[in-house]
Amino acid sequence: MCNFLWLAEPQGISSYVPIVVQLLTAGGVVTLLMLLTHLLGPKRKTKDKLVNFESGIEQIGNARKPMGVKYFIVAILFVLFDVEVIFFYPYAVNFRELGTDGFLAVLMFVALFVCGFVYVIKKGALKWED
Repeated sequence: MCNFLWLAEPQGISSYVPIVVQLLTAGGVVTLLMLLTHLLGPKRKTKDKLVNFESGIEQIGNARKPMGVKYFIVAILFVLFDVEVIFFYPYAVNFRELGTDGFLAVLMFVALFVCGFVYVIKKGALKWED
């Protein structure tokens, strides 16, 4: 007997009706709310309201000037190493059940983690001086 009976059963278009209804409802709600806020919202446009607001900091100069790549590199490295640290959580929860094999796997993971960090430091990605 086939364990995957859902693969053998023919799938008709009727099985997609709930998904289509949900997508149409969601799109309709979004469109309706956007129209209502546009029609019913205040329309007082003053000079102060049309100025770009950035965290309470007054804008100075042109926003189109090039920005240093170092900031983006540090941000990407932070996300990369932060996500790698998340992989320690399953080991911390199950470290007794994983035993020696789990410990060796985590040691190998940490070794690769440290190798990546040493590579980043050797390349000078974390140096802020130009």
